[in-house]
Amino acid sequence: MDIWIGRDGERHGPYKETEVRQWLRNGQASGDDLGWYEGLADWQPLATLFPEELKRTPDASYPPPPPVSAQPLPQASAVALEDYAGFWQRFGAWLIDYLILLVPSSVIAISMGAAEAFRHLMEQVQNGSAGAVAAAEYAAAIRPATLIMLAIGFVYYVLFEASSWQATPGKMALSLRVTDIDGNRLSMGRSAARNAVRLLNIVTSLIPFLCYLVVAFTPRKQGLHDMLAKALVLNGRAQAARPERGAGPSGNFSA
Repeated sequence: MDIWIGRDGERHGPYKETEVRQWLRNGQASGDDLGWYEGLADWQPLATLFPEELKRTPDASYPPPPPVSAQPLPQASAVALEDYAGFWQRFGAWLIDYLILLVPSSVIAISMGAAEAFRHLMEQVQNGSAGAVAAAEYAAAIRPATLIMLAIGFVYYVLFEASSWQATPGKMALSLRVTDIDGNRLSMGRSAARNAVRLLNIVTSLIPFLCYLVVAFTPRKQGLHDMLAKALVLNGRAQAARPERGAGPSGNFSA
């Protein structure tokens, strides 16, 4: 039987019943933690579901837990981490995010003279000016706007992927989420590191989409930025894998 454990408003699992019983005996799970399994009407304390385990002597083959009130729960089942998002799914999510970011980026670029700089570039080309010189002048004219747009995109990805949604609007639209290598929510620092690699790829003009092309060939469908940040992109929204407070298998989780 598979058991879900509720702690601090988050759902963990599923775990095997034998594992949960062992954790209760050894103190890794508390009798106050909530439990739920298929067929149970509502979440109930583990002490109610398995009262006999709290009275048994801990297994001597397991080391005693540290003297703290709430032990970290083991990671989710590895099976839950095998549903990797494919290349075209991720490309579709990127395209949606690109279109979303295109709106503020266009407003910023136009307000900072990008349209005028482009018209000036066309005039120089038509007048026979050296193409390289005209292009260099254009690049210099739009550089401030470009840096601002890159910063907006960086913040957009970092904040959304480190949020409780674990996904940008594009990823959410395609029911994807970003996790660390164990399936947990990314910390702000790890999210920033992951997206810094993507940003470096853009700024340095490396092989186009270098970060993404390797997704089609790696076992876990990881891009270069995923591998360096030890992250995964998985199918399924974060709310389904780890519901927020007030949601659970029975619809009324309140751990």
